Amino acid sequence: MVIKPKVRGFICTNAHPVGCATSVEQQIAYIEEKGSLGDGPKNVLVIGSSTGYGLASRITSAFGYGAKTLGVCFEKAPTERKTGTAGWYNTAAFHQQASKKGLYADTINGDAFSDEIKAQTIDKIKANMGKVDLVIYSLASPRRTDPDTGVVYKSTLKPVGREYTTKTYDTDKDKVHDVTLEAANDDEILNTIKVMGGEDWERWMDKLAEAGVLAEGCKTTAYTYIGKALTWPIYGQATIGKAKEDLDRAAAAIIGKNTELLVEANVSSLKALVTQASSAIPVMPLYISLMQEVMKRDGTHEGCIEQIHGLFTTCLFGDTPTLDEANRYRMDGIETNDVTQAKIQALWDKVTQENFHELSDYAGYHHEFLKLFGFDIEGVDYEQDIDPLVKW
Repeated sequence: MVIKPKVRGFICTNAHPVGCATSVEQQIAYIEEKGSLGDGPKNVLVIGSSTGYGLASRITSAFGYGAKTLGVCFEKAPTERKTGTAGWYNTAAFHQQASKKGLYADTINGDAFSDEIKAQTIDKIKANMGKVDLVIYSLASPRRTDPDTGVVYKSTLKPVGREYTTKTYDTDKDKVHDVTLEAANDDEILNTIKVMGGEDWERWMDKLAEAGVLAEGCKTTAYTYIGKALTWPIYGQATIGKAKEDLDRAAAAIIGKNTELLVEANVSSLKALVTQASSAIPVMPLYISLMQEVMKRDGTHEGCIEQIHGLFTTCLFGDTPTLDEANRYRMDGIETNDVTQAKIQALWDKVTQENFHELSDYAGYHHEFLKLFGFDIEGVDYEQDIDPLVKW
């Protein structure tokens, strides 16, 4: 079939296998161009391994350090009539490239929140890796089923304490307008913490420790976004913010439970990027479009692979980690510093429906959005007849 993007609102309902493979190959090339990254992980588990920062972490581990990698993700396989998800094709491409280099790579496809998938993962580690020395937690999901109770929790994107009115950009209607978000109630806050907080990360580490598959000195990190004043009302001072606070609690709990193994657990705060999740969050398409305009102009813009390369080489396995008062690794300083934020704020104050495309990098935002699904990538022939059936 000839595969063209099918965009509905803030999601794309299909993906391009060749485009996804090309994107993965570009990220691998970036890491390989850096040469040897020195001492690092040998056996890596990436929970949420198929897209975004999780995928970049897997690529950096394998092609930067030569590590064995085991991924966990939840992706839809292609059929003869429908494409698979982008994460499916990303994973297939990763496996293919790892095989060429003689690198061990395996992936479990299923609900990472479930104890069944945790058990399958432990079996794979025991059989093929022995023990893991790095665990990356990079899950993004709107809902989670509690494995103990069977209760399904759903996250909510709302401010806490009071309603909030701000500017936003509707990508569907190409419209800058004001949006008012009503305040979350207690149940919505609890649900969001259950889905996006640290409970499942902690559960993963508990299960791995109980099974004896954590190496001494194992490092683990969970990814988050903290932001600054313009995004605090929908991030820091909102339901997501409450969930992210719970990640800090979980990091401390993981360290406390694994003192004999000398496990290191840190939350990593990364810069804002175009992702499926951020596209759905009010404020973020407008904020990221203006942020990219400023940071590209200043020569400071970084994507997934650049951020993760920096995290691994300076923080996780480097001598110059940037830590904040909550013991989080901070890779977002290039975005959240006062100078950059002041420039973004100045554009934010000026932006209107009439001047949005002039003041922002929405063209870049839209390109990055399409690229998530393997589209709008230079060198890919989108008129070519493509077989959507790709196996891992």
